[in-house]
Amino acid sequence: MGNQETYSLSLLLKYQLIEIMALWEGRLTATHLVNAFAIGRQQGSKIIERYRTEISDENLVYDKHLKGFKPTDNFKPVVTKGSFDEYMQLLNSNNDLSAHLSYLKMEAANTEVIFSPARHIVPENIRPIIAAIYQIDRLDIQYSSFTSGTDEGRVITPHSLVYSGYRWHVRAHCEKNNDYRDFVLSRISSVPEVVLPSEHGVEGDIAWNTHIILNIIPDPRLSEFQQSIIARDYNMKKQTLEITTRAALANYYLQYLRMTPSLPEQSPEAQQLVLENYEQVKQYLY
Repeated sequence: MGNQETYSLSLLLKYQLIEIMALWEGRLTATHLVNAFAIGRQQGSKIIERYRTEISDENLVYDKHLKGFKPTDNFKPVVTKGSFDEYMQLLNSNNDLSAHLSYLKMEAANTEVIFSPARHIVPENIRPIIAAIYQIDRLDIQYSSFTSGTDEGRVITPHSLVYSGYRWHVRAHCEKNNDYRDFVLSRISSVPEVVLPSEHGVEGDIAWNTHIILNIIPDPRLSEFQQSIIARDYNMKKQTLEITTRAALANYYLQYLRMTPSLPEQSPEAQQLVLENYEQVKQYLY
């Protein structure tokens, strides 16, 4: 086992990519390194072998059917935390791997950052979902429903992963409801099983493909001075913050900004923000 402090940042990032892709997608090839770091295929292969020699010889095994490496049953992250957030941050980083990976501990004087506690997301439960998104497959899942208070069997066709600011969801067509719904990843309680290919891809999700604008303004019950503070906080133009979002994600913005969708019920000091165009977008809100 290696010590990540002994490696250059460039090499450490490559080792981190190896662990993240193997753990969450279940397949690692030299192509992942080639595409992410603009290196040659031979160099990518050498880095994988170097990882196995210097970091762990028990984490990866070659699978001839996958034509790549897969995680072993004894896989233990060494240079990453093994959290799902790392995988999603990497996908969203546009190949600038150091830009969003919070586990790179860069020294900053007198600075503290508060992160939302990580939800319990099991890699074995997520790999089939990621594969199904690429392949447009139907999945049979066991889902712990907060509403019904039971574990329920659902057949879904996932098409996108969503982070609400607090937790991860998968956006999917649900055959029980014959509609597109969000499923909390940490509440999928067993390994999903692939059923058959599906015809319910992302193109059928109307709320996902519909873009709306949320006009956010300071709570008018505040004083003019207080409203000016809020407007400056959010860099509003003419006292309005326009957020363009998918209709399916509008509620998450309101939740993240601690806003009630219609007339505020809490004090203006607590509410601070109001959805000005509620009547125009209320059909997409809870």
